[in-house]
Amino acid sequence: MAKTKDGKKTDKKNEVKKSLNKQVANFTVLWTKLHNYHWYVKGPNFFSLHEKFEELYTTAGTYVDELAERLLAIGGEPIGRQSDAIEAASVKEAEYDTDANDMVKQLVKDYSTVIKELDKGKKAAEDAGDDRTADIFIGMITEVEKNNWMLKSFLGKDV
Repeated sequence: MAKTKDGKKTDKKNEVKKSLNKQVANFTVLWTKLHNYHWYVKGPNFFSLHEKFEELYTTAGTYVDELAERLLAIGGEPIGRQSDAIEAASVKEAEYDTDANDMVKQLVKDYSTVIKELDKGKKAAEDAGDDRTADIFIGMITEVEKNNWMLKSFLGKDV
C-alpha cells in the first residue's frame, strides 16, 4: 500500500473505494431484484407496485453507473460481474413466489441496510477529504430514504 506523509490518507482513500464498491454491489443486486419483483408482482396492488418497482430499478441502474464511474475516477476498480456483486453485497437476491407485501417488506429491509452503509461511506469520504464522493452519497441517501419512507407507508408502518 502506498504511504503518504501521515500514512493514514491512503487507508482513508481505500475505505472510500471499498464503500463505493459495496454500493456498486448492492445496487447491482437490487437492480436485478427489482426487475424480479416488477415482473412477478401480483394482486390488487399490481399496477402501483409494477410501476414503482420499475422506477426503483431504473434509479438503481443509474446509481451503479454513477458509483462505478466515481470509483474509476479515483483509481478504484468497480465490481463488474454479477457473481462478484452477489458475493460482496449486503442485500440478497430476490426469491421467487414472494407475495407483494413480502416484496415491499424485503425492500424496506434492504434500503435500511443501504442507508446505513451509504452514511458510513459518506463519513469515510469526508474523513478522506473527498467531498465529491461524500456529495454523491448524500444525494443517494436522500433518495433512498424517501423511497424507503414510501415503501413503509405502503405497508402502513410508522416511519
